[in-house]
Amino acid sequence: MTEWFSETLHPHWRQGFAANKVLFREKTEHQDLVIFENDTFGRVMMLDGVTQLTERDEFIYHEMIAHVPILGHGLARRVLIIGGGDGGTLREVLRHPSIEHCTMVEIDGAVVEMAKEHMPSVSAGAFDDPRCNLVIADGIEFVKAVEKPFDVIIIDSTDPFGPAEGLFTAEFYGHCEKILTPGGVLVVQAGVPFLQPSELSHIQRTLAANFRETTFYAITVPTYVGGMMTLGWASNDPTRKVPEPATLEKRFRDSGLTCRYYSPGVHAGAFALPGFIQDIRQTASLGA
Repeated sequence: MTEWFSETLHPHWRQGFAANKVLFREKTEHQDLVIFENDTFGRVMMLDGVTQLTERDEFIYHEMIAHVPILGHGLARRVLIIGGGDGGTLREVLRHPSIEHCTMVEIDGAVVEMAKEHMPSVSAGAFDDPRCNLVIADGIEFVKAVEKPFDVIIIDSTDPFGPAEGLFTAEFYGHCEKILTPGGVLVVQAGVPFLQPSELSHIQRTLAANFRETTFYAITVPTYVGGMMTLGWASNDPTRKVPEPATLEKRFRDSGLTCRYYSPGVHAGAFALPGFIQDIRQTASLGA
């Protein structure tokens, strides 16, 4: 008998997945975790009733959250990932031969272990890379205590409730700014603005309280319903956002990357936001 899992993120809209086989279902120390198989999307992970990733379309999110800040920066050697327990962002970061070190801080060790066991294609061996330093801890406390700075920080978190709520505060972003090298870049998961405009507004205000240059860029992931998803971008150096086309093309060629979604053209175009997202940003900037 097919079991259906209904996503509960949006109060007046549901999407459901037919589970042909449930591989793991348990309440961890921090959240409800389920991994199951679906004929269309392959293996699916949900946390607290919210879709985190599917095998079929995870490459879109993971390529864009990793390659945009790294290739935009151009000189990144040290990367910090907060969250990202499935290992997809780590995988994409470590595809860059220029990256010498990547620390990943995940609060829920069960997510890492179950993703490695039931969705191994997502991390693709990245946890075994000698450049990876996996830390099972609270990312909020980690950024307060760490001493050696990072060139890029990626906040690959769930939505702003439960274990991830504290990752969306001005105080947290302030600690991140302090541990970035000069010209460093911060990227954060910022929700689907058509259905979650208040999330984007909040991130706009809290990032702007700590960085001179803040904006968002858009991606489209089929299982993150509601249209475009946004990723927040912040730095004290605006030139790290979209380098000159020839420069970005060269960085991409030199990286040796082969991507299914990211390209230098997509990188630049993702920052061309539609009017309704710009309106949300402007309203937030005015303090409304």
